[in-house]
Amino acid sequence: MAGELNWQREAATLHLTGELDSDTVGPVWLQREQIMAGIKVLNLSGLSRVDTSGVALLIHLVDFARRQNVEIELQGASENLQTLTKLYNLPEDILPAFAG
Repeated sequence: MAGELNWQREAATLHLTGELDSDTVGPVWLQREQIMAGIKVLNLSGLSRVDTSGVALLIHLVDFARRQNVEIELQGASENLQTLTKLYNLPEDILPAFAG
């Protein structure tokens, strides 16, 4: 059974909660322009699971923001997500370092 992914905007912060995986990234991808408008911080502390599809979506969201001349800050990434990005050896210019 697929998990759920929820998002909530609070000022310039987008809070993601639930599971960010191949079963849940579709709706965010389809609405990425509306979801990311004015967002400067992605708060990931509410994510219980992230797979490679989720990492790919995060990379695209960061890239989308940069094309709008916005530098995104990532906050609250789990150890598992940080490990996954290290295993892929992603340079910081693709996916910025995770803050607290």
